[in-house]
Amino acid sequence: MTLLETLRKASAGGEVDVLREGVRILAQAIMEAEVTEVTGVARGERDPERRLTHRNGYRERRWDTRVGTIDLAIPRVRDGSYFPSLLDPRRRAERALLAVVQEAYVLGVSTRRVDDLVQALGIDGISRSEVSRICAALDAEVETFRSRSLAELACPYVWLDATYLKVREGGRVVSMAALVATGVALTGERRVLGLELAAGNDEGSAWPRFVGSLVERGLHGVRLVISDDHPGLVKAIDEQLLGSAWQRCRVHLTRNAQDLVPRSARSMVASAIRMVIEQPDGMSAREQLDRVIDGFRPRFPAVAELLTRAEPDLLAHFAFPQPHRRQIRSTNPLERLNKEIKRRTAVVGIFPNRASVIRLVGMVLAEQDDEWQDGRRYFRPETLALIDAEPEPTEEVPALLMAS
Repeated sequence: MTLLETLRKASAGGEVDVLREGVRILAQAIMEAEVTEVTGVARGERDPERRLTHRNGYRERRWDTRVGTIDLAIPRVRDGSYFPSLLDPRRRAERALLAVVQEAYVLGVSTRRVDDLVQALGIDGISRSEVSRICAALDAEVETFRSRSLAELACPYVWLDATYLKVREGGRVVSMAALVATGVALTGERRVLGLELAAGNDEGSAWPRFVGSLVERGLHGVRLVISDDHPGLVKAIDEQLLGSAWQRCRVHLTRNAQDLVPRSARSMVASAIRMVIEQPDGMSAREQLDRVIDGFRPRFPAVAELLTRAEPDLLAHFAFPQPHRRQIRSTNPLERLNKEIKRRTAVVGIFPNRASVIRLVGMVLAEQDDEWQDGRRYFRPETLALIDAEPEPTEEVPALLMAS
């Protein structure tokens, strides 16, 4: 059917998809022009001097496009080979469809819904194995992102946290921790530094390996690490990130303290810790914390003991520039990223294996890293320069002047 015949049939009320048929006719015309160059003569033309080879019929092939599935008749040649330039010889679907399916997977669309998506695009269907094969193509990109060098990225602030996902392993559904590291570079942009997956019962030994891998990839210039008191993590920070301080997340610490008191006293505990954190400087915060500890000791000795042990780590952020303190006193910046991971993975529910978790979470993190580099700076570079600046000496006021 020619293009003119297609238009006539459509105008006469015939059941024909004009756009899809138009794409088919155009594709056939392109292939005929290309195979003419291969053979040296047009179809039906006899010229032995210009002929390079002979046509050898056609082979049928289904072409999945954004306007639907199209049946193509690809010309064959007797000597040599011919493949249309508008198709990719390594994939059945065109590149645009591949991008759609990959994007759908990264956005948290399950395998069943991917099939619904491609059918909505007019494609006859795509098997689960085909979806898995397409998504596996993301693995190389994710691995490159996870193993990239950090040698040129000095990060004075690093956040570490974990989010938990369900994975099938050994015939059982188990909880696994996705360990995530983010940081702020000296230029002020936030960056995703690393991702690792660990079994829930192996998280304690996984943190030292994860922190060690960041150092091996070149992470340097770290002055403060912000995290919860995860098993094995604090020890890993002390041993592998030498010279860096540790800020215990005040949100997690507040929850730990609330777990030690009756429900009726939880809001009071949270308010007391908040008053400490909101002090204008470290000295005022320590004085306020001492008063809070003394007040809790008679009624809630466990809370008083917890705050006493946590004092240096809870107040570590006061040693850093004031414009940064609100962001570096908790893992809230990383918690927001963890929520996005949860949102993207919610549709999947239970992952079929570890590789699928790394694939999806890795692409989410790579996408976020790109957005952070293109977005506004998290901290101004001039304020980051204050981290290692020598504090200005304070002049002692003479006793006589003070008395006056």
